Amino acid sequence: MLQNKIFHIAVIMLLTGFISNPVWAKNRVYWIAAEEVQWDYAPSFPINPMTGNEFTEEQRVFVEQGIGRRYLKAVYKEYTEGFGAVKQRGPEEEHLGILGPVIRAAVGDRIVVYFKNNTRFPASIHPHGVLYTKAHEGAAHSHAAGANHKPDGVVAPGGEYTYIWDVPDRAGPGPNDPSSIAWIYHSHIDEPADTNAGLIGPIIITRRGSENGDRTPSDVDREFISLFTVFDENASLYRDVNLAACSGSCDPEDEGFQESNLMHGINGLVYSNNQGYVMKKGERVRWYIIGMGTEVDLHTPHWHGATLLHNGNRLDVTEVLPAATKTLDMHPDVQGIWMYHCHVNDHISAGMMSTYTVE
Repeated sequence: MLQNKIFHIAVIMLLTGFISNPVWAKNRVYWIAAEEVQWDYAPSFPINPMTGNEFTEEQRVFVEQGIGRRYLKAVYKEYTEGFGAVKQRGPEEEHLGILGPVIRAAVGDRIVVYFKNNTRFPASIHPHGVLYTKAHEGAAHSHAAGANHKPDGVVAPGGEYTYIWDVPDRAGPGPNDPSSIAWIYHSHIDEPADTNAGLIGPIIITRRGSENGDRTPSDVDREFISLFTVFDENASLYRDVNLAACSGSCDPEDEGFQESNLMHGINGLVYSNNQGYVMKKGERVRWYIIGMGTEVDLHTPHWHGATLLHNGNRLDVTEVLPAATKTLDMHPDVQGIWMYHCHVNDHISAGMMSTYTVE
């Protein structure tokens, strides 16, 4: 009798393992660290690449006044196995800017992230969209959790943690979606402070059967990811550190100073300092748009020179809300250098603009 019970339990375990981890599924393994960097929002200074002229007095509010254009921030960086060395980004990743490494998987895969915190603050990686247990959530829980509750995946400075996430059907593209969609990941200790510090990156999930071996979508020639957000350095983890290093007029209570710390960027770069938005005429190009921030972060990305498809609608401007994503497809048919920007007047004036090139 006991042997029969053991046999049945073993069969159930075997079947459950087979269903949840089918033979075609893969473990997608990443080695990612949070690192402190001196980030430059406008490395072209004093020249505005959009105009070819020096920044105007109005534009210098965001790139010269107060702390200026350089801030201490934290970013996610990908390493080789065992945190041997930082992986250098190739040309196809040049456009990512401040974004962390692209985490890719297909429906049915398992994502394993080895994380190391090389910053001075606690940090984590919290994913959107995928499936995880509480131990792998990457979030602190200080309310309604009980006095004995242990934060799940919160990593102290110098510490390491391994996150395991599964990719169920609901995490992938729906029936009306293209073959791949985007989610985000970010640190979730103090979410506003963490994300304003720069700890955010993309997750791309591809439909099963539509993926290449590296989990890129097989029906796309080129992909671009754009984060539209106002990085509020007044609310960053590194606010006090950056204030201490300020040599100009830096009164944290002054409204003009506060405004100078609102960096309206695309992938953490302002006034067309982005690099790598380059494609060829006739290519199948997929754009993943990410929004992040607060109630002011209602953005309207606009592409000049081409149209895109989203949910069967052809458009050249769309909208994205905080913590939301969109996936759009483009077939560029006119060569040139084209403007790409947020269509909110205050945002474009403050630097939320770039270009893309069709060769």
